[in-house]
Amino acid sequence: MDEVALSGKKKSKKKDLKEISLQAYELMLKARYMARIYDENRSITKYVHSTSRGHEAIQLATGMQLKPYDYAAPYYRDESMLLGMGFSPYQLMLQLLAKRDDPFSGGRSYYSHPASNDPNFPTIPNQSSATGMQAIPATGMAQGVQYLEQKGLAAHTHKPIVLCSLGDSSVTEGEVSEAFQFAALKELPIIYLIQDNEWGISVSSDESRCMDAYEYIQGFKQIKAVRVDGSDFGQSYTCMREAIDYVRKERKPILVHAQVPLLGHHTSGVRKEWYRSDEDLALHGKDDPTPKLRTALLSMGVSAEELDEMEDLAKEEISKAFQDAVDAPSPELSSLFEHEFVPTPVTEEAGVRCPEGGKKVVMVDAALFAMDEIMRKHPDAVFYGQDVGRRLGGVFREAATLAEKYGDDRVFNTAIQEAYLVGSTLGMSTVGCKPMVEIQFADYIWPGINQLVTELSKACYLSMGKTNAQSLIRIPIGAYGGGGPYHSGCIESAVLATRGIKVVFPSNAADMKGLLKAAFLDPNPVVFFEHKGLYWSKVPGTEEAKTIEPDEDYIIPLGKARLALEPEAEKLENGETLCVITYGMGVHWALNAAKNFVGQIEIVDLRTLYPMDEEAVFAAVRRHNKCIVLTEEQSLNSMAESLAGRISMQCFQDLDAPVQVLGAENLPAIPLNIDLEREMLPNAEKLGRVIERLLNW
Repeated sequence: MDEVALSGKKKSKKKDLKEISLQAYELMLKARYMARIYDENRSITKYVHSTSRGHEAIQLATGMQLKPYDYAAPYYRDESMLLGMGFSPYQLMLQLLAKRDDPFSGGRSYYSHPASNDPNFPTIPNQSSATGMQAIPATGMAQGVQYLEQKGLAAHTHKPIVLCSLGDSSVTEGEVSEAFQFAALKELPIIYLIQDNEWGISVSSDESRCMDAYEYIQGFKQIKAVRVDGSDFGQSYTCMREAIDYVRKERKPILVHAQVPLLGHHTSGVRKEWYRSDEDLALHGKDDPTPKLRTALLSMGVSAEELDEMEDLAKEEISKAFQDAVDAPSPELSSLFEHEFVPTPVTEEAGVRCPEGGKKVVMVDAALFAMDEIMRKHPDAVFYGQDVGRRLGGVFREAATLAEKYGDDRVFNTAIQEAYLVGSTLGMSTVGCKPMVEIQFADYIWPGINQLVTELSKACYLSMGKTNAQSLIRIPIGAYGGGGPYHSGCIESAVLATRGIKVVFPSNAADMKGLLKAAFLDPNPVVFFEHKGLYWSKVPGTEEAKTIEPDEDYIIPLGKARLALEPEAEKLENGETLCVITYGMGVHWALNAAKNFVGQIEIVDLRTLYPMDEEAVFAAVRRHNKCIVLTEEQSLNSMAESLAGRISMQCFQDLDAPVQVLGAENLPAIPLNIDLEREMLPNAEKLGRVIERLLNW
């Protein structure tokens, strides 16, 4: 990148450049006095925060040039970028002090963690503190922008760009690499702005990396890269103007590597004097952007008196804004419980579950037919994951024919990138797409858990409903006979431990179709577990998983259980019954076990694990006074044990015996050998022994 100062060689541009520079200088002064007043009032600014001191030039050069129809993913040091976009110091201070009227999070998130859907600013989905985690959702936004443009579905004729801002230390994160890979492969309209201050808390650049971001990105040949002195506003403004113009016109990715000093503390809680030498601080101080821009303005003919007056006004404004923020009200305590989820449009069961003359289908076909109907009706819906594309149609044929019908741009393969699959859905939904992805086996969800927990689960809550992650994540799960330790596990409790995620686990074809439709329409992240052993009903005893295919309008609201088996009224009246609370494969173990206890067993199929139909569960327990919670997971510390505890607490006076929990043996993995697998897992026979013991309690 050629160095271009804003002294202006072309006479016709002098006025514009001077005005831009004066605006930037005013905002720089505000940022400087904001950092100063925060540090002077540490007893008030008690929540941990970072400031942009040293990064102001490149951040302002970026924020000032973004348009309201663009998208941005700043990081936690980007307060000057937010000032450049037009947010006021007072608005930022409300978040600093966790006040009620904090426009981003209502007092729930840290300083400079924006979330905005205000039409006057670039759209910013909820931003976390996790370094580098924003790269995947941001790339997902660019993926969605590209898709909507190519399909003619964009809401306007503008050419939005996506700005992803990262500190250089975060580039060493593996998830950033996944984002770069996808952006390069698909040539997405995104700018990766890397602010390199050569520090990652107390870790210096020579300790943490073998190359900087500019050198690293050379391996991604489809991503253009430029360097800039990020402490020089003139160079930074020109560089970012050219980068934005490039992406807006060419619709391809670019990385801007900006070298910047770090003049402030890493955070208010990790102060610079604890780990940085006087020599290092002095070296960084030489590149302070504020005096650099002052010198440039003086050379443009701006008087020192005018600049001094600007400084006085900035200091006065920041002082007043800070006091106003201090005096602003705190959140009402009742607001704590608001916005776990965006309200769903699906609240009642609808359509026909068993159409007259309908044919029985296996679960995998019910899922396929549901996906077909979804994609036919919703052109903004896309489905992607490992091996779901045209050649294979899913390793279980769960996506067969979809690519042929709807095109390779709507149903396509991805690399082995579980983190990208999960995290990109947040970005896709932010721009107006309806993403559906598949993790090939539940045992391989772990690389995607970071995005699921850190980004998706918290997006709605921390943004006070401004960000919703409409995300349908399909995951084949469970044992199906000799699958071995990495293809047979049940891991639902790990997902259920985090709030903000809906979890579905159907046991039959009709529920598969009805719940899949509801999960797609739900404006929140939904993890949809699909038992591999039930897909084809090939596992002995799972014939009941086949049902008549419901009609196209059939839909089941999430959070509603069903009775898979009811007891005889006489035996219920005589106290000769119990209930089994279960889901997935457990329903079929229970149905088979119940054949030896005719009329004595009620089976509650949970269908949705979160939100759970606890009303139906407690009602069943109170009808029978005896209860078994059945799961395929290892039972120790599982969701099943948690549910048993809630039942014991809520129904204590109704119970005639302790709540029983039956699950897999508490071992690290399911063995490959089929006999060992059978020994480890629950089954109808094992359940029968528990039923008999409990009925005779």
